[in-house]
Amino acid sequence: MQSHGAPPGPETASSDAARDTDYASDLARSESHAVSTAVDPLTGERVKRAATILGVVLLLGFVAVRIDRFIHDRALEQAAQRALTAPRPVDVIEAQSLGAMQSFALPGETAAWHASTIYARVSGYVGKWFSDIGDRVTKGQVLALIETPDLDAELQAAQAQLRASQALVSVRQAEAHFAQTTYERWRDSPKGVVSEQEREEKRADYDGAVARLKSSEAQVGLDRARVDQYSAMSQFKQVVAPFDGVITSRYIDIGNLVTAGSTTATTPLYVLTQSDPMRVFVDVPQSAAADLMNVRVPVSVQTSDGATRAYSGTVARTSQAINAQARTLRVEVDLPNPDQHLVPGMYVKVDFSLQPKGLVQVPAAALLFRAGGPQVARVDRNGRVAFQNVTIARDDGSLVELGSGVSPGDRLALNLSSQISDGDLVKVNELGGRNSPAELSAER
Repeated sequence: MQSHGAPPGPETASSDAARDTDYASDLARSESHAVSTAVDPLTGERVKRAATILGVVLLLGFVAVRIDRFIHDRALEQAAQRALTAPRPVDVIEAQSLGAMQSFALPGETAAWHASTIYARVSGYVGKWFSDIGDRVTKGQVLALIETPDLDAELQAAQAQLRASQALVSVRQAEAHFAQTTYERWRDSPKGVVSEQEREEKRADYDGAVARLKSSEAQVGLDRARVDQYSAMSQFKQVVAPFDGVITSRYIDIGNLVTAGSTTATTPLYVLTQSDPMRVFVDVPQSAAADLMNVRVPVSVQTSDGATRAYSGTVARTSQAINAQARTLRVEVDLPNPDQHLVPGMYVKVDFSLQPKGLVQVPAAALLFRAGGPQVARVDRNGRVAFQNVTIARDDGSLVELGSGVSPGDRLALNLSSQISDGDLVKVNELGGRNSPAELSAER
């Protein structure tokens, strides 16, 4: 027997090692068996089959999307083609002949009959002013007083110089009278009493005294003229109105220094205008200038300053020349303005009554301006467009009179698109039955 306290022998160690080896072998065999029983041999086939089905589904989806997109693009292309080939809508109006009297309207501007900028004639400072803007004044009415101390001093000096010259004339008169009597005594003395030389000396003294007297008298005239000049200048201390009118501007106040003259560096005192009658200036285009070269054409003028008023007049005068820059004729109309409702600088509408020329009137929207000149687009009963060259006789901006190319009753397209060509088919929207060219132009 082996005691309990003795260490194990070699046999015991060998048996323990054999048991550990058998345990490890059994564990490896059990794990190998578990793995072999968990993996199905058909799993690979199923994965391949699923991948194939998924690929087919994706391919069919891609083909379906491409087909849908193709159909949609084809539909858009067909719709665009139909829209491109469809007739475009076009407004059409009939050309009309003019009536017995033609109305030709243009903008104009009112101007005063007289307009004067009043400057000072003497230098000084403003002592008083009596008229302000908006005041109605009469001819000769005093508008302001100018204090002129320098001018007053010059006038007093000139008057003193005149008195001195007059006193000197009295002295020269006495000298001349004495020289005359002396010469007469020596002249009438018997021969041999006085010598000829002495007689000639007395004659020379008398002639010198007369010359000095005439010089003094001339100096008196010169001094009197200077006094008259300063006296006349003193009258301009009162600034008076040159005509009946209305003060439209005042540039002075009490104490302001004013300078005589009307240069660009000189400040004016007042602006005075006369507005009865009233002038109206109109710039007429060259196309209508020939009809207004002769005066006495009836004119109607309208204002729109809150309440529309109409005034009647005639063409009073023209410039008789075309402005080279604007190609217009300046026409002037005279209008009575007793109620002073018209004031200078107003915008007005001037309507000339011209004699007819058998022309055709169309709205300005019917014209096409191309390289070959102005044209219109005729539209026949089938809706086909044909372009026609025309000549413009008169043009007032909204309505145009054509001299050739269009006859009354022709159907013309308005505001035609540049994409429409000659011979194209359009969809007609008739406007001629509802509006005349003038009414249609006013609406637009």
